[in-house]
Amino acid sequence: MKGLYLVEPVVALYAFSTYLTYPLVTQYVYRRLWQELTNSTYPVSDDTSACAAANASDNQTDYFQKVQEQASLFSLYSQILSAVPSLLVTLLLVAYSDRAGRKVAIILPLVGTLLYTLSLLLVSFLRLNVYLLVGASLLSALFGGLGTFLGGCFAYVADLSGGGDGRRMTLRIAGLDMMIGLLSGVAALSTGYYLRAAGFNGPFLTSAICQFLVLLYAVFILEETVTRADSGGVGGWAAVRHMFFAIYRMFARAAPKRRTLLLLLVSVFTSLSFTSVGSFSLIVLYELKEPLCWSEILIGYGAALSTTVFLFSFVGVAAFTYCGVPQLLVVLTGILSLAAGMTTVAFSKTTLMMFLARLPMLLSIMPFSVLRSMMSKIISKSEQGALFALLSFAEVLTSNVSAAVFNTAYAATVALYPGFVFLLGAGLCAIPTMLLGVVCAMGVDVAVEDETLNEDERPQADKDAPQDDSDCDPLLN
Repeated sequence: MKGLYLVEPVVALYAFSTYLTYPLVTQYVYRRLWQELTNSTYPVSDDTSACAAANASDNQTDYFQKVQEQASLFSLYSQILSAVPSLLVTLLLVAYSDRAGRKVAIILPLVGTLLYTLSLLLVSFLRLNVYLLVGASLLSALFGGLGTFLGGCFAYVADLSGGGDGRRMTLRIAGLDMMIGLLSGVAALSTGYYLRAAGFNGPFLTSAICQFLVLLYAVFILEETVTRADSGGVGGWAAVRHMFFAIYRMFARAAPKRRTLLLLLVSVFTSLSFTSVGSFSLIVLYELKEPLCWSEILIGYGAALSTTVFLFSFVGVAAFTYCGVPQLLVVLTGILSLAAGMTTVAFSKTTLMMFLARLPMLLSIMPFSVLRSMMSKIISKSEQGALFALLSFAEVLTSNVSAAVFNTAYAATVALYPGFVFLLGAGLCAIPTMLLGVVCAMGVDVAVEDETLNEDERPQADKDAPQDDSDCDPLLN
């Protein structure tokens, strides 16, 4: 049976299954910690806010603050323990996919995610110690995690759409981001009702079934874009050497202007990812705190509304691309959208304001799609895996570091001003904005056009250079 060159169903179903549990993990840990710290059941009412139930007791305001601190530290522990293995596996698998095939960077993270979801189901069903989920996060990280999965999917798309003028690649990468947003929104919208109707076990079981189905699709139906015959059958330490050399070669062999441009774009991508992931990771925890005290229904609505940024960002990228708007202006618009949204969240004290806070950030995902496309266009096809390995490594690193920084800051400031972390995120948007100004001063459009050389246009020195990895880099001998 001939396979399909469609990775979108994998991304879509993965996004649905993951976001079916993502908002619930924080709530599950929160409620378990509440029971352990207060020796009482979590206050749940039929009102739109849990504050009404909480105000029935004089001591429960203090309980909210204690549980907020412990839940934030729990998230911090999970991030720290899973950071290093996830970073290493991401860098190895996505870069190795240049030779072993893209599916290796897609399938293994799916296995890890399925194991984590099954762990959630066991802990919830058997009422095991909630801190076992920290170990489950570590186990999942050994298979690569979200960064590896997305790196493999973006490299897969780059293989299929890299032959045009760049617009097709930009739109297809943005399409993957939109797919993540749409299916995440559908899942998030249903989590609150599903939780209220079936408890935590129902969503966790449904998520595990979906992840098993998407794993079957990826293994048996998804067609490979890089054959092992083309890869030379490299394995073991030779693959590790190839990975490091491929990343080194991207910069070492590039012309000075292209190398500087690539470094700046990676820096913009990394700094923006740090701010975005760190800020968004605390929104659910912020909504559980007074004066909002959102119920699971409202959290589901809020999470669904948050995922619409992927849809609007895709529409924005498509519209700007069609109208010929410079890509740097698209990136800048997205950065300003994120800063405005985080500032609004910081001052949101009512349910209406918290919903309206999503509006300014509707275009905040645009920069990531555009930056991936820009960087992919200025390197050769044989280096796509190395590029997306580097970007995935940067995403995983910044997401773990930013989660640690923002959770620590939130735990320290929640009693004084819980919105401080969102103001911090808005302020940090100044870093990618300034780096973008440097890129603009270089004349990015000319640089991309001039430095993307085909084999006939490359300097003679590059043509004569040895192509075998061991001959090119003495460190590998």
